[in-house]
Amino acid sequence: MPVRKPAVAGSFYPSDRSELQQLIRDSYLHSLGPGKLPPSPPTNAKVVSVVSPHAGYVYSGPVAAHSYLHVSSLLNPELIIVVAPNHYGVGSGVSAYQSGSWETPLGSMKVDEASARELAKDTGIVDFDPVAHRLEHSLEVQLPFLQMIYGDSVPILPICISFQDQETTTALAAGVANIARKHKTILVASSDLTHYEPAQEARRKDTALISEILKMDPDGFYSTLERLQVTACGFGAISTVMQASKLLGLGKAELLKYASSGDTTGDMAAVVGYGSLRFV
Repeated sequence: MPVRKPAVAGSFYPSDRSELQQLIRDSYLHSLGPGKLPPSPPTNAKVVSVVSPHAGYVYSGPVAAHSYLHVSSLLNPELIIVVAPNHYGVGSGVSAYQSGSWETPLGSMKVDEASARELAKDTGIVDFDPVAHRLEHSLEVQLPFLQMIYGDSVPILPICISFQDQETTTALAAGVANIARKHKTILVASSDLTHYEPAQEARRKDTALISEILKMDPDGFYSTLERLQVTACGFGAISTVMQASKLLGLGKAELLKYASSGDTTGDMAAVVGYGSLRFV
């Protein structure tokens, strides 16, 4: 069975198991983090759905921790679906990982092959192309946070997309929702927000985009992206999970935390924006 080895261990997050565990704990307790460790009080929901950033943990880990504190409220999940952008533009435009496992310094998470095949058959737009995943960090960095909560017990469905247009994400969302209905599911959209602009300008643009996510309005979301030229790298991942959440009956979005790289580095001249959101 194929094993997807870590591509960014030692750069985006520590390659040492103990150091990685400590950095994740520190992210929760950071001044920009939620201030407490998982788990959250248990939910009766069958689906937990979030948006989480994917930069190096020293930059975005505390913001991501807000998403994963909410995720931890789901007891005994049966499937984790992560939708992430393809930064390199290599491989298939919409690719699920077909089988095998994903390895991190914290262990190995098994891919749900049956769900991957079902998604491909149901949507007609999903390929199985490991090249699309080989170098990509945006999905990989979500996994250690999940492993700290659930270990390696929950299978994953990794989806990497470079085709992020509204038509593609609407079709993908329908397939994701169909699978999620059959399982107790965690949905994660992996995305950073505005890239390399002054902090005040990044916040202005990101606030406008987040307002459309809070409305759960795909049309307004894509219109704002274009009108303001918001450089959110995983906008298609957000759109997919937002629309899938609506199909699953999650009718409300909430902003848990917004910050930027400038809040951790002190350099406000050219920041990357990070948002943690949940759909409930």
